[in-house]
Amino acid sequence: MKILNLYAGIGGNRKLWGDEHEITAVEHEQYIADVYKQFYPNDTVVVADAHQYLLDHYKEFDFIWSSPPCPSHSRIRLTHKTKPTKPVFPDMKLYEEIIFLRHFCDTKWLVENVIPYYRPLIAPTATLDRHYVWSNIDIEDREFERGYTIDLTRQRKSTDILSAAYGIELPVGTKNQRKLLRNAVLPEMGLYVLEQINAKQGVLV
Repeated sequence: MKILNLYAGIGGNRKLWGDEHEITAVEHEQYIADVYKQFYPNDTVVVADAHQYLLDHYKEFDFIWSSPPCPSHSRIRLTHKTKPTKPVFPDMKLYEEIIFLRHFCDTKWLVENVIPYYRPLIAPTATLDRHYVWSNIDIEDREFERGYTIDLTRQRKSTDILSAAYGIELPVGTKNQRKLLRNAVLPEMGLYVLEQINAKQGVLV
């Protein structure tokens, strides 16, 4: 498949996809895109605004994965006791993309985000671990083995714990390592979604 991986980060969702697909990853931070490229040298990596890239290129792909920024939606905004977060407006790019894809995209797509602190404005297709997904793929709810316990009031996991849990070893000297790992999608979740697509096409992963 030709896959568009938006807001790609370090590629947690892409880790178990293998190399048989033609993947374009879009990430707006150059240093994060550089890390992604080290992990997946065969992918096309574009440093750009993923939201605009989706609008300009959505017709070119067989499957679109989008993971818009989650901090403005996260329950941690209300539950973090030691370092309260500043109130901000929820980033509506999340819902803009869901609405747009539902009405204009004829290929398979999925939008992923954390379970928010509010009732979602659009009902999700499924709950995957601590994430909601919106999609035109038939996906069932599922939890994944993470290798550590999620505690929304104490989510200060060390880089080593996160690296082991995700199976991702960041290059020496990479800045913001814990943040990059915390923002990564669990690789098993990415694989599960791809398996659902392939199963419905009669293809084995």
